[in-house]
Amino acid sequence: MPRRTYDHYCAAGRALDVVGDRWSLLVIRELCSGQRRYSDLFADLPGISTDVLAARLKDLERDGIVTRHRVGPRATTAVYELTPAGAALRPVLDALSVWGTPLLGDRRPTDAVRAHWFALPIGRAIADHLPKGTATVHIGDTVFHVVIDDTGITHHDGPATDPDVELHLDLTAATAVANGTLPLAAATPDTEWVSAS
Repeated sequence: MPRRTYDHYCAAGRALDVVGDRWSLLVIRELCSGQRRYSDLFADLPGISTDVLAARLKDLERDGIVTRHRVGPRATTAVYELTPAGAALRPVLDALSVWGTPLLGDRRPTDAVRAHWFALPIGRAIADHLPKGTATVHIGDTVFHVVIDDTGITHHDGPATDPDVELHLDLTAATAVANGTLPLAAATPDTEWVSAS
């Protein structure tokens, strides 16, 4: 299938030629914290069809945003991860997250939610208290860690090896922190914020 294009000689237009299709940025969001199997992506993108997911992954791989490789004892499991060009889109997703936070409002009965979707806003909230360092975040059974350093804020699957702080939130509190109705300090009153050295 030929590549769809806006045919605009404009940097934003060219960028949207690559990541502007529906679901593309959400696939990238899922890969921001680490590699994923196809089945992981499908499970964490409720509403996407298998055909659309396969097409988006193929397009993103063709455009150098995503790479696919095989892992496991017999190299039988395919995993997807961001290339450096794909990882460079994280600030774009973060900016969209900031812009979209006021649009969240109350959660609708039809809204899907995954705890790791709160990594971007919670990472920003952590950075307000921990200008540099690492925090492990538990939201129910979901665990990820946030790294704040001179390059910015990133999040990764699983706990940090030696975090400066460890946070435990339930989904309700994480939602409130993410949508800006509850400050992180109020959601984690027992947390001692220590400046990272």
